[in-house]
Amino acid sequence: MSKRITIMIDDDIDKKLRQRQARIIQQTSESYSYSKTINDVLRKVM
Repeated sequence: MSKRITIMIDDDIDKKLRQRQARIIQQTSESYSYSKTINDVLRKVM
């Protein structure tokens, strides 16, 4: 189940997340949302 929440992300972290998202989109040629990017990164480190 997903929740809609609001968080503040520093500019440097946002840039890295968007670069990661862009890289995955290029590799797979599929859509890959910013939310999915954040969730995947958080799952990996937790």
